[in-house]
Amino acid sequence: MSDTTTEAATVPSPVRVVLADDQPLVRTALRMVIAETDDLLVAGEASDGAEAVRLVEETAADVVVMDLRMPGTDGIEATRRITAGPTGARVVVLTTFDDDDHVYGALHAGASGFLVKDMAMDDILAAVRIVASGDALIAPAVTGRLIKEFTRRPREGREAAAAGPSPAALRLAERTTEREQEVLTLVGRGLSNTEIADELHITLATVKTYVTRLLAKLDARDRVQLVILAYEAGLVSTS
Repeated sequence: MSDTTTEAATVPSPVRVVLADDQPLVRTALRMVIAETDDLLVAGEASDGAEAVRLVEETAADVVVMDLRMPGTDGIEATRRITAGPTGARVVVLTTFDDDDHVYGALHAGASGFLVKDMAMDDILAAVRIVASGDALIAPAVTGRLIKEFTRRPREGREAAAAGPSPAALRLAERTTEREQEVLTLVGRGLSNTEIADELHITLATVKTYVTRLLAKLDARDRVQLVILAYEAGLVSTS
């Protein structure tokens, strides 16, 4: 076998992306910048959630860039169907600041990334790559909005205290150490691994080890689910 053939065989396939947004201009802008990359490929475009679900199944897409407000089947329901399905595709949500309730729902539907539409295109592409690699990403601006959203949930405050520790809090107490809970608290606040290392005065490698342990111990799919658990267990103050 020639060297050329060997090299060709080892070149990784591009990440197959489905763009789901009811605004053609948004899809066009994303398609144009993705076309200029070597590692990303637009596998299909959808103007509603139902079409996005169908395209994921037909194209074996790796990542869906998902708008939340679309006619018919919205982005939350489409995210739920995709993440619960057998394809293994992951979802990056593109949101705007007036989508707070929708973002909260998308968290629980299984989305792995949350970005705002006014972010730079390069940052959006970087997020697609991060999610495709199996990690998760939440834009800091979205994290701040989620904190406010959690303060309005009925499980919070005196009602939660009267009901006793939440199932999430009990699970954390049983499965994790005090140090792991410290790390989880900072993950819930939206800090990056580097920021957590600085906050706790430990190495970046140690932080990565703690995060890996938390994912395994708490049966969490990715960092986004750790954020949910941190809030639901009451580790993150929303006051």
